[in-house]
Amino acid sequence: MRLFIIPISTRRALIYSRPLRKDLPKQLSWTDKITNKAAETWAKWEEAEGGWKKYLVSWGNRVQQRIPYQEWGLKSIPSLNAQRRLDESHGSKKIDVLFPGNSIHSEKLQPLLWKIATERQDLHRQRMWWSFIAAPFTAPIALIPVIPNIPFFYLVYRGWSHWRALNGSKHLEYLVQNNLLNPISFPGLEQLYAKRVSRALDNTEAEKPASSMVEDVEKSDHRLLLRMKDAKKLASILEAPELALEAERAIIQVEEQLKSPGSSSNGKEKNTASKKDA
Repeated sequence: MRLFIIPISTRRALIYSRPLRKDLPKQLSWTDKITNKAAETWAKWEEAEGGWKKYLVSWGNRVQQRIPYQEWGLKSIPSLNAQRRLDESHGSKKIDVLFPGNSIHSEKLQPLLWKIATERQDLHRQRMWWSFIAAPFTAPIALIPVIPNIPFFYLVYRGWSHWRALNGSKHLEYLVQNNLLNPISFPGLEQLYAKRVSRALDNTEAEKPASSMVEDVEKSDHRLLLRMKDAKKLASILEAPELALEAERAIIQVEEQLKSPGSSSNGKEKNTASKKDA
């Protein structure tokens, strides 16, 4: 697999994992089969003209947009055991981490990855168990004819989502602890961020050396670097089509945080992740 670190703002970054060709399983696991079947069903419901299916899809899409981008990023990282089943040599060689060296100091990348790996583990563990324990108590709703037991499926989904994010965070923690990450400042990302940083910061020009530009980023207040149209550009640069949706979600959420009354321009905004992580 390969990791990408995508700065969304001068203080927030998205992590995303893309499998390499050799990492693709020859046979799908039972969780992948269930996930694919659910995706197919969801796609059919989206075509409904009205009724509870259309309402459920509309509500579900809003719920997914509210799930923190940090959780989606960690979910993209497979569990350590799953990766070892795909690649027996995993753990004996370093994993490439692509990032823009003109927006993130290379020596600060490892502390950043450690923070991403560990800061939400307790939250995911607690929410996972809460969701799985609460799900059976919604069983009586299944007695209502026609309408599916939405609360049950929602709680199971959220429990599964937190479980995936927790496993991804533990895998990332393992990689950082064992010095198994190979940071690479990717030229394609540097070119994109040279323009985005110069646009966001008044005193920075796109032609500045990477070392000077990254210092400007660290000294600046909290500002958004990416716009929605940049999501597809990132996906194209990194050859990861699925990244576009993740980047869009992160951009929306970080922009909302910056606009909220509890945020401040110096990057010390109030942490509201746990409140929104329903």
